[in-house]
Amino acid sequence: MDEIVRKLAALGLPGVMLVVTMAFSGFAGAAAITTALAALGGPFGMLGGIGLLGIAGLVADALSKYGIDFLLAGVYAERRKNESKESLAREIDSLPISLELKLKLKDSL
Repeated sequence: MDEIVRKLAALGLPGVMLVVTMAFSGFAGAAAITTALAALGGPFGMLGGIGLLGIAGLVADALSKYGIDFLLAGVYAERRKNESKESLAREIDSLPISLELKLKLKDSL
């Protein structure tokens, strides 16, 4: 489940970048897409813009992959100060995440 969320987040960033650039272009329809891609691509034009969006997707995927682990470990480390380790372990077991991430979180407790 967490892998699916990571992939969706990685796809969302390039889409948001394109939509924001289209909104600032002042055009509508195909002209907005063309202008936005050319603006994102800089001297490399539309192909550069497509490449930039692809690279942004890969970067977002990498950040979400390592960021989720770090974020959840920090949350559970902070909660460990006020809650028992057993109750947190039961909660981690019930989360819809991969077994690998569950084991990492339990080790961080």
